[in-house]
Amino acid sequence: MPDKGPNNGNDGTPPRRDTGGVQSLRRAFELVECLADAGGEAGLSELAAASGLPMPTIHRLVRTLVGLGYVRQNSNRRYALGTRLIRLGEHASLQFGTWARPLLAELVDELGETANLAVLERDEVVYVAQVPSRHSMRMFTEVGRRLLPHGTGVGKAMLASLPTSDVRELLRRTGMPAYTQHTHTDPETLLRHLAEIAEQGYALDEAEQELGVRCVAVVVPGAPVPAAVSVSGPEGRLTKDAVAQIAPVVRRIAGTLSGALRTEPR
Repeated sequence: MPDKGPNNGNDGTPPRRDTGGVQSLRRAFELVECLADAGGEAGLSELAAASGLPMPTIHRLVRTLVGLGYVRQNSNRRYALGTRLIRLGEHASLQFGTWARPLLAELVDELGETANLAVLERDEVVYVAQVPSRHSMRMFTEVGRRLLPHGTGVGKAMLASLPTSDVRELLRRTGMPAYTQHTHTDPETLLRHLAEIAEQGYALDEAEQELGVRCVAVVVPGAPVPAAVSVSGPEGRLTKDAVAQIAPVVRRIAGTLSGALRTEPR
């Protein structure tokens, strides 16, 4: 069947066919995204309902993805995201950080404190970019570090953007260990705190991960994975009064990053 796009053969060139490899590639990625949207695991009937593809097509594509290691079949005959995607995701996260680094540099130039970008990956916060402050203080966080989200500003900003049921399930899987005496360790208390974060538009890490350090974090709306931008520094400089000035700047940079993601060619 001729392609319904601009090249339909009317300009003298052969028409493209919907049955070509590009369509198969697109459909394969759609199935992978359907699995991700389903929480990482789904049955064939669920994939058919979510994708709108015919069952024979899904069978063929899933068999190919399983053979390549991007999808696996569990013992319950449901399909899940494969471990080969882990390496791709890690490298993609780092590239995201490289791409966002100039915006973090803007934060440092304007505020003088360390700026970070983190994503939520496999129940953990992963720092994918950092621009250090002009001051000599060494920060606990660094690119590549993985932490549980309940004890970080960026983690709480991301959790506050997720459905409550998803947050409960994540906390059940990870637990809530205390990093300092200020870390939230009760799920219900944290959930109430997350509602406040969603209302005010930014999260604070009040020495919950590292004593003496305060962090202001804002979620990046519309990012392909949960992501947040933050500014961190010693409590002596990031006072409560300073936070009131810092939060709008961090929110602006997060919005700029979100807008750039939306206009990126797909």
